[in-house]
Amino acid sequence: MSLASLPLPDDPEALRVFAAGLQAELARKDIEISARDAEIHAKTLHIEKLKMQLAVLRRARFGRSSEKLDRDIEQLELLIGELEEETAENEARAAADPARHNAGVNPAPVRERRQPVRRPLPSHLPREAVLHQPACTCPGCGSTVFSRIGQDEREVLEYVPSSFKVIQHIRPKLSCRDCETIVQAPMPTLPIERGRPGPGLLSHVVVSKYADHTPLHRQAVIYARQGVELDRATLADWVGQAAFLLTPLAEAIGRHVRAGAALHADDTTVPVLAPGLGRTKTGRLWVVVRDERPWGSDVPPAAFYRYSEDRMAIHAEALLAGCRGFLHADGYTGFERLYKPTTPAGAPPLIEVACWSHVRRKFHEVHDQTASPIALETLQRIAALFAIESRINGSSPERRRAVRTEHARPLLDELKTFLDTMLTRISNKSGLAEAIRYALTRWPALSRYLADGRLEMSNNAAERGMRVPVLGRKNYLFCGSDAGGRRAACIYSILETAKMNDVNPQTYLTDVLGRIADHPINKIDALLPWHWKA
Repeated sequence: MSLASLPLPDDPEALRVFAAGLQAELARKDIEISARDAEIHAKTLHIEKLKMQLAVLRRARFGRSSEKLDRDIEQLELLIGELEEETAENEARAAADPARHNAGVNPAPVRERRQPVRRPLPSHLPREAVLHQPACTCPGCGSTVFSRIGQDEREVLEYVPSSFKVIQHIRPKLSCRDCETIVQAPMPTLPIERGRPGPGLLSHVVVSKYADHTPLHRQAVIYARQGVELDRATLADWVGQAAFLLTPLAEAIGRHVRAGAALHADDTTVPVLAPGLGRTKTGRLWVVVRDERPWGSDVPPAAFYRYSEDRMAIHAEALLAGCRGFLHADGYTGFERLYKPTTPAGAPPLIEVACWSHVRRKFHEVHDQTASPIALETLQRIAALFAIESRINGSSPERRRAVRTEHARPLLDELKTFLDTMLTRISNKSGLAEAIRYALTRWPALSRYLADGRLEMSNNAAERGMRVPVLGRKNYLFCGSDAGGRRAACIYSILETAKMNDVNPQTYLTDVLGRIADHPINKIDALLPWHWKA
């Protein structure tokens, strides 16, 4: 028990002893508080250091294929979360300690922890007012007559768990009193013929798996907690039938994407079960992105995905068959035939635009490993080029080209001269030399963006399109079959395109799944996200 909670003695000598004991207790509390503050300070510094390491890992995540890298990121995120929870708990405990508020205590200064920015609560959410009336009797004089002079308000964000409901479709049968003809309203079309799920539930299952990365077996567990037993096989059947319904819509997105004059393409691995082999095989998920917003176009952005069993060039060629214009891509050799004329005197179907983000990544790796001053200077020069791009993002093609000609071309010429010179001064077998050669051998494609304002300096549009599939792969680990890969490509095309057009995927898919079975196939474009939104 604390001395502060005991009554004061009346005897002067006892009072002096009591004061000395209280002083000793306060000194001990002061030491405890100082130690706790130092611990909070140390953990805050540790969190900041871990966040810096996490930023480096995230920057590298899409530059290399590494399961270890993903695990490192996941472990760092978990550690940071636990440390922040512990720090918040310690601060709350310290704030509640009465000794901290005692005037005789002078606790050690603590570095203020950076607090997250508090955003206003979304205005579109429904508001529920809870009125807290004070006592009806004045504590000062006992009167019961009051005048309202104002009020205080505080908003608290609350979560209401999602719920199920059963919709009963009742169709009365009527018989004509005169001729006995029976009449009955038709049954509304459901997404799955003779199926149980409504469009809202079907949309939720699909969005949860492909947008929120929740595997079907986890969804089944979540639903069971709400008293609804749906086994994984049933959910899988629903997803398959939903993908079948949505395939014409995904193909319409593909036609829109491939009509663009400046496309972005990328691919990633997809583990696929291989029955009889006792292991998974490696499939491939491709994406082609059309996004003309950086040069001020109002053409709707879209992403089209396609699955293949391997990475043979024939799949890349089939994906981009009929496309004309420019292609932002990495150095994948499967695209090379598309960069060559189909006839001796003709033009190539596509013109390569190389990615400066890939080049920058190479030099980042060298600098991280060796602290090379040459790599650092190269990174600084590349950063200056990207800074120009940030200033002209959203401008017209004409302005973008003019600004690049005036400001970026001289910097690019200086960078090439610098790299040519440095290559002669370093070992040909070094990682730095490899990074320099990577840039110089692609220089025509890397500098092509200067000549056309519709082009981008990087292939980030396609790399962004691959982030959701990569996160999904980490959660549901593999596709059950090649058909599962094709279903994933179909649904990713629709969900990612909806998000690119600021359309809520859940709301959109609920409406589309409720209509698409009866929708004329020759009017499928009316269901595209940007038309649906309008």
